[in-house]
Amino acid sequence: MNFPSELKYTEDHEWIRIEGDTAFIGITDHAQNELGDIVYVDINTVGEALGKGDVFGSVEAVKTVSDLFIPVAGTVLEVNPELDGEPELVNTDPYGRGWMVKVSLANPGDEDGLLSAEEYQNFIGA
Repeated sequence: MNFPSELKYTEDHEWIRIEGDTAFIGITDHAQNELGDIVYVDINTVGEALGKGDVFGSVEAVKTVSDLFIPVAGTVLEVNPELDGEPELVNTDPYGRGWMVKVSLANPGDEDGLLSAEEYQNFIGA
């Protein structure tokens, strides 16, 4: 499994990549592996201001549906348009083309409590 060191991680298995005052969010390689084949990504929160830990959407795999939790407070700016036609990108490239949302950060520093790659690996027992 892959755990890029430049990302931060949550105990709910989301990752976040911060670029200035915006961030990209998706689910981890571990999460997509546990879920299995992703068949649908349901995110309809564009334009909404969400608090840290709020549900921003859900991901549907063959056997289950799982909520997605935003790791920082912010406003959802964009949903990855590629996921409409290719939800399997979450499986094949979870940290690249399989990103889920782009958000504007409401509280810079919110990410301070998130896990490093090493801490996340320890959390999941990798």
